[in-house]
Order: sequence, then C-alpha cells, then structure tokens
Amino acid sequence: MEMQTMNSKVQGLKAFLSQTGRVALVEVAATKGSTPREAGAFMLVSASATFGTIGGGQLEYMAIDKARQMLGGGTRSSADETRIEVDEVCATLDVPLGPQIGQCCGGRVEVLIRLVDGSLEQQLIAKARSEEAHRPHVYLFGGGHVGQALAASLALLPIHVVVVETRSEALEGMPERVETRLTPMPEAVVREAPAGSAFAILTHDHALDFLIVAEALKRDDTAYVGMIGSKTKKATFRSWFLKSAEGSEAEFDRLISPIGGNAVKDKRPPVIAALAAAEIMTALVAHASDAPGAAGAEKVMAG
Repeated sequence: MEMQTMNSKVQGLKAFLSQTGRVALVEVAATKGSTPREAGAFMLVSASATFGTIGGGQLEYMAIDKARQMLGGGTRSSADETRIEVDEVCATLDVPLGPQIGQCCGGRVEVLIRLVDGSLEQQLIAKARSEEAHRPHVYLFGGGHVGQALAASLALLPIHVVVVETRSEALEGMPERVETRLTPMPEAVVREAPAGSAFAILTHDHALDFLIVAEALKRDDTAYVGMIGSKTKKATFRSWFLKSAEGSEAEFDRLISPIGGNAVKDKRPPVIAALAAAEIMTALVAHASDAPGAAGAEKVMAG
C-alpha cells in the first residue's frame, strides 16, 4: 500500500509560532448566554497575522487590538462596558455582546490574552497533537468527481480524512490536509480503521463498492457507513449482502444510501459533497456524544 501523509494543522500551528515573531494567545476563558464560540476556543495573534478564531465580529477585533497593544503595536480600544485588566504579559477582557459593539448575540464573554513564551508554546503544541491524534477518521473510498469534491469539503473540518483508491491518477490534486492511500485491496483498509470511523463509499466500480460496504457493515463500532447510488443500486446491494455476504437485516439497516439524502434533487458533485459532508459530520458528533467520557472531551485546537 502506498500512503501519502497530510499537511496537518499541528504543522500550521508550529509554522505560525516559529515564523511570525512575538505571539499572543487569545482564549475564551468563560461565557454566559449566547456567544459565538465556546470556552476553550482560542486564536493566536502576531503583529501582522492571526491563526484561528474566537468567533469573529467586534469581539475578535477588540481582542486582536488588545493583543497587539501587548505585543507593542495597535491602537487603544475605548468600547463601552468593556472591563480591561492588564499587566505585562496578561490581559482580561470582559465583553458584553450587545448593540454597543454591534454584536447582538446577547451573551457575555471573558477573554484571556497572554504573551506566548517557550513553556506556553510547548503546551499549545502538545495539546494540538493530542487533539489531532484523537480526531475521528473519515475514509472516502473513491477519488472521482464526487470523491474529490467531498475530500475538499471535509478537509476544512476538524477530522482526519483518508482517501483510498486503486487508481493512482484519481489521487492527484487532493487537498494538502487529506491523507491518501493507494491500494489494490481497499476493503482491507476498513478492517484497520479505528473505532468510531466514518466510511463513505463512492468508487468507480459497483462490485468494489459492495465489497467495501459489506466490510464496513460487519463492524459494530462505526459512526457512519454511506454509499453513493440510486434506490436500485441499494436494493441490488441488499439482495447480494443478505444472500451472498452472509449479512443481516440489522447490519443492512445501518447503511446510508444515497449519501447526502434525497431532499435536494441536484446531482452536481459539489452539491452532493456539501450535503454528504454535513451528514457525515452530524453522524460523527452524535457518535462522539454517545461515547463514554464524551462530556469531558476537550477542544484545544484553534480555528
């Protein structure tokens, strides 16, 4: 099997920290009511660039401005009802999200801003590595038109995307943040996938689709198993799966087909990809929320 590793967000974080000079960490420390981001969300700010987001809008602009004041640049903010406490390396902003700042979420956010030193930098990298190691895996079998579009959509999300193909040319042009695997036996990849993975099957060959789907349905620890195709294809697979693959009705009932649902009658690849990406992400979140210890899951990556 030939494997190509992806350009990870950890690499982007390390590059930002090493190439932009002095950096400030802007973190949502606490929230009350409706807010753009949750406690723990963070971004990094340098004199001329940013990495990640705490939700955008005036809240983020104010935080960036204060961070750059601490870094030695920027202009002083005078927003009403904003309490600012500053020392040499740390500042706290207590911001009501109301019409005074043109951001009517209605809640309140406490933002902690710290200058990044060597110790904090290592903590950020370690936390980012930990989160990336525990990100859910999504396996796309097939790099055709829909596969390419779906890979591009999923590459934007906080998941580990793997595109599996039997044809080398179909893996060309994949997004940098996507891992690719070239193999003559893609169904074997299903067996090696970690628990909680999602599988979207959309190869160029219906018989190959059937083999991969059958392998995925035999697992009882998946978050999602989806196959591209029509009602006829799904019915044909069901007949084969029950008679020839020794599958059960309970296993078959876990198959999502067509992927992306059928509410939108648009077969253009980017549209199918957008619908399927939302469907897959919803399934991953639902599966994670049902997992033991889900309530204590920590969000540590910027963005």
